[in-house]
Amino acid sequence: MSEVKIANSSSSFGVPTARGVESASHYTPAATGRIVSLDIIRGAVMVLMAIDHVRVYSGLPAGGPTAGIFFTRWITNYCAPAFLFLAGTAAYLHGRKLNDRNALARFLAVRGVWLVILELSVLRLAWTFNFDWAHQNMAGVIWAIGWCFVLLAPMVHLPTRAVAAIGIAIIALHNLADYANPGPAGAGGALSGLMQVLYVGGSIPAGTEEGLHLVVLYSIIPWIGVMAAGYAFGAVMALDAPRRRAVCLRIGIGATVLFLVLRAVDGYGDPRQWAPPRGSMPALFRFLATTKYPASLLFLLMTLGPTIALVPLLETARGWVARTLALFGRVPLFFYLVHIPLIHLLAVVVSVLMTGGVAPWLFADHPMTGPAPADYVWGLGRLYLVWAIAVAILYVLCRWYASVKARSRSVLLSYL
Repeated sequence: MSEVKIANSSSSFGVPTARGVESASHYTPAATGRIVSLDIIRGAVMVLMAIDHVRVYSGLPAGGPTAGIFFTRWITNYCAPAFLFLAGTAAYLHGRKLNDRNALARFLAVRGVWLVILELSVLRLAWTFNFDWAHQNMAGVIWAIGWCFVLLAPMVHLPTRAVAAIGIAIIALHNLADYANPGPAGAGGALSGLMQVLYVGGSIPAGTEEGLHLVVLYSIIPWIGVMAAGYAFGAVMALDAPRRRAVCLRIGIGATVLFLVLRAVDGYGDPRQWAPPRGSMPALFRFLATTKYPASLLFLLMTLGPTIALVPLLETARGWVARTLALFGRVPLFFYLVHIPLIHLLAVVVSVLMTGGVAPWLFADHPMTGPAPADYVWGLGRLYLVWAIAVAILYVLCRWYASVKARSRSVLLSYL
């Protein structure tokens, strides 16, 4: 079983896939002995993530007001927690392969810096299709993964139980900060800006109001806790199969039940209470509308609980859906880097077909920008059609790239 366990140091935003005998286009879980559920879950959240990013360019609001729009956004909440958690798991498994904690720490630090650079350069251009770096940059999920890799690097020298304790403590206790008032964004100078990067989030002006703005969408806390917990979860994935499945179910179901109990009590774990009615939002929507920015304890329990519970249930998955998702899950960084400009280009095509021209709004600073022109906004049907087209194109591109990477020994490709 040891070789099977190590082989699951699957690619997760810079943590490379262990090269095996399987080819990218002939992925058969039964033949390879991989814990295929990790790849399937990672691939599934990539596909779900694409829904929300198509929504960004559709002009539809996030989270409402209709049930269709609400759940289109809500289901994508599972993506970021799975990204960060499984990135930590992949780091642990890659460390077992290296068998050298110093080498693993260096590896994580370099990969982390590389991801931050990608976020602020390539991905910024892909989101906006403009070159106005002088005024706005976004600290998104790749930024968060990058800095969390950097912070995880020294932690790998600690016992795994200690890393688990740190991760769980951050996840469980960070909402104590809800009772403090950090003041208006940017009001406290450098210290306030640091707090925004670490926890509060929001737009950070540098210099004058016309100067560079860093929009912190994903603050470091609690995501470093999620990655640390995911790193410790790697030890669970290294257990023999029956024990691994039992532990995953206990953790996953336990976290989900804890979410339901704490959310029902409506006391601690999320700054946004659901019991007091807010406008015309139904009670179910309010119950599920936990806080993502920064991610609350209840948001993480709601999303990570079911994700972890799925791990043992998907270990015997078969069929073309499982193979397709596993393919996406084995090249997640490539998928991420390609899917944003692809969706953006498809939105340009839709704009031409709908209005006879390209809406200038498509060259704004997405995803942090104002509402779309009224004559441009799509319906849900068009949103899901564009999403399906994007996923089909991405399948072809990812299958090609996975095949090239499996044959190549290029150091550059190891970064993707």
